Amino acid sequence: MSLKERLFNPATRQKLLAFASLLVLMIFFSVASPNFMQADNLVAILQATAVNGVLAIACTFVIISGGIDLSVGTLMTFCAVMAGVVLTYWGLPLPLGIVAAILSGALCGFVSGVLIAKLKIPPFIATLGMMMLLKGLSLVISGTKPIYFNDTPDFPVISQESLIGWFFPALPIPNAVLILFIVAVLASLVLNKTMLGRYTFALGSNEEAVRLSGVNVDFWKIVVYAVNGAICGIAGLLIASRLNSAQPALGQGYELDAIAAVVIGGTSLAGGTGTVLGTIIGAFIMSVLTNGLRIMSVAQEWQTVITGIIIIAAVYTDILRRGRA
Repeated sequence: MSLKERLFNPATRQKLLAFASLLVLMIFFSVASPNFMQADNLVAILQATAVNGVLAIACTFVIISGGIDLSVGTLMTFCAVMAGVVLTYWGLPLPLGIVAAILSGALCGFVSGVLIAKLKIPPFIATLGMMMLLKGLSLVISGTKPIYFNDTPDFPVISQESLIGWFFPALPIPNAVLILFIVAVLASLVLNKTMLGRYTFALGSNEEAVRLSGVNVDFWKIVVYAVNGAICGIAGLLIASRLNSAQPALGQGYELDAIAAVVIGGTSLAGGTGTVLGTIIGAFIMSVLTNGLRIMSVAQEWQTVITGIIIIAAVYTDILRRGRA
């Protein structure tokens, strides 16, 4: 593909448009409020983007495959609660808590995948049910109370400390952001360089053609949802580390921001196209918008209204883009 074809490729245009929108938002909020570009506020944006960005990467796999997952927010919370059980209730070492969160996420994703692939339950319904189930389990397991990690003093290091700042004091970038970019690079490699990535795109492009070619569609669909769940486990660790607690009532609503970030970044809800880079740009747009509106003292209810309008606009843009294609 020539340079001209790449630049005028619809997916490339969408990423460039998203990046331009991000720059415009940052310039607007910088002019509107002098507090926006302060170092502490920029760090807060990075921290918020880390959690939403990891969740959005998880959604990217599922949406490219032609599915949807409404449970990512409560799954994130459930994984944080499971880490709390292992570290606080059972008093086990930190590495086991990290493994427990990721494996819990992968297991829940596996169950969602089985419901969708084997029982043929529509993804919207299967993951909606999983969302409610995990919300209830989080409250039951935690006794409806937050689980604090005071007995695991190293736990906040996952999100709050700065490994980059230790080497470069002028760049106190939190570890959560570093983890976000590590997850993004690994996810991009998986999508573009592995068999899982090829089948993920193929499922979203034409599932029946993949089935007729002899591929075990159900198996790969389950794998996609399991990977999605494991990444949600990482997001659970990030938010629990940031709060130094597992909040069982937290999580519902995060899935909307994550899906919006994916669509804004150029991934089609119809499946078959998308990039991790676009998703990261979309996650930054959502975080900058939310932070900027808060800095400008816009009422919470109007922040929700504006976010809803952006989600509708992003989906409509995706429809127009597919229509032109």
